[in-house]
Amino acid sequence: MPRATGTFSIDSWDAQPYDEAEGAALSRVHVTKTFGGDLLGTSTTDIITAVAPVESSAAYAGFERFIGTVHGRKGTFVLHHTATSHAGESSLSWTVLPDSGTGELAGIRGGGQIVNDDGAHSFHLDYELG
Repeated sequence: MPRATGTFSIDSWDAQPYDEAEGAALSRVHVTKTFGGDLLGTSTTDIITAVAPVESSAAYAGFERFIGTVHGRKGTFVLHHTATSHAGESSLSWTVLPDSGTGELAGIRGGGQIVNDDGAHSFHLDYELG
């Protein structure tokens, strides 16, 4: 299974809180990104975040549409995100939504992880084209 690796930058982060009750604040966030490495392109992401008041615990889930190339193959696909963090430990994973690929990325499937190292974002995506 091929592995795509690289980095991405967050170009915009538009958070809209919708529930700030005791226990955790909930927000809808719209994010735009630029990718470099084996994924070259841009994306738009919409996530729902939950952040505990002390900010030592947080989680999010959402969807991202990538537009660009993977190892030189051009198209688009959708990623499903799941992430949690607590006390400095985090888990950020993504999976390709089956049947969401277009163009030369039609049939793409797989998954991987994101690493946030003090704001420097890197990723890997293990994928198959079928």
